[in-house]
Amino acid sequence: MDEKPPRVTVHPPDPDGARRVTVGDRTLGVAHRIEDLVKFLRHTRLTEHVPLDEVEVEETDLIDWLGGGPEEWGD
Repeated sequence: MDEKPPRVTVHPPDPDGARRVTVGDRTLGVAHRIEDLVKFLRHTRLTEHVPLDEVEVEETDLIDWLGGGPEEWGD
C-alpha cells in the first residue's frame, strides 16, 4: 500500500504578508514569498513528493493554501 505524502499548509498572511508554513504540527518556517516556501521544501524529506520550482509549487495539490493562494504575499 502506498503511503500518502504529508500535507503542507501555508497559513494566512500576517499583517506584514508573511505566512507560516507547517507540515502537521511541525513548523517549517515563515515565508515572505514563494521562493522561501520552495527553500523550506528543499530542506525537508518532502522533496520526493513536492515539486521544487515556483510554478509547480503553486500548482501542486499537496499544499493547502489558507487565507489566499500562492499569489498572496506582502510587498
